[in-house]
Amino acid sequence: MTTPRADVAVIGGSGFYSFLRDATEHEVATPYGAPSAPIAVGEVAGRSVAFLPRHGKHHEAPPHGIGYRANAWALRSLGVRQVLAPCAVGGLRDSVAPGDLVVPDQLVDRTFRRVGSFVESGAVHLPFADPYCPGVRAALSGADPDVHDGATMVVVEGPRFSTRAESRHYAEQGWDLINMTGAPEAALAREMGQCYASLALVTDMDAGAESGEGVGQEDVFALFRANLERLTGLLSDAIGALPDPDDCACGSWWDGVELTYEVPGR
Repeated sequence: MTTPRADVAVIGGSGFYSFLRDATEHEVATPYGAPSAPIAVGEVAGRSVAFLPRHGKHHEAPPHGIGYRANAWALRSLGVRQVLAPCAVGGLRDSVAPGDLVVPDQLVDRTFRRVGSFVESGAVHLPFADPYCPGVRAALSGADPDVHDGATMVVVEGPRFSTRAESRHYAEQGWDLINMTGAPEAALAREMGQCYASLALVTDMDAGAESGEGVGQEDVFALFRANLERLTGLLSDAIGALPDPDDCACGSWWDGVELTYEVPGR
């Protein structure tokens, strides 16, 4: 079977293991190993869309064990230039509450065991002051009036949840959300020339929040499952509203730069 092209991708987070109807699945080989799962390709809002469950079809990969480079490379090899990345997050401050949907505009990377770049030689320095694509962010935040637009998400190594002291420290920095998978995913997408933005579902208040009593895995997964229909509808509407990626700097930052890694299709 010939692998079809896709120009948009959805990377599903914890509890989000399927998205497309009447999709075909495709095994994609990469120089960085296999992606998290076979990639499903179908149609949403008149666009060819790829879906990849970040942790695998049955949540096989923990946050620090995800093949982030394989995932980003595989999606780009199908032609994907815009990526919507729903994820589960904890709330750090009372500006958010469980059940809220948030489109972050900043991230803080506190991971330490992951390969965070395709660059393995040479001078290639990614501009990353604004880690999320403004066009994809606007499509996500405009898809539902209840979506919070703007927040800082700190990404921790995991797989454990934070201590109260760690959580309070993150909140004292002014950070709003905490997550385990947003890095290096966002930077790798930018290195692939892709427009990328997260859609964060607040599943709990973290241990250091005033109302937080510690985080339990089952509670996180249950709240995410309860919001799947809502997430699916919002993502479908956002896909229909995505702007032309040709007009975005996410895919042109490398102009004048001699890349030392392969970008499939470039």
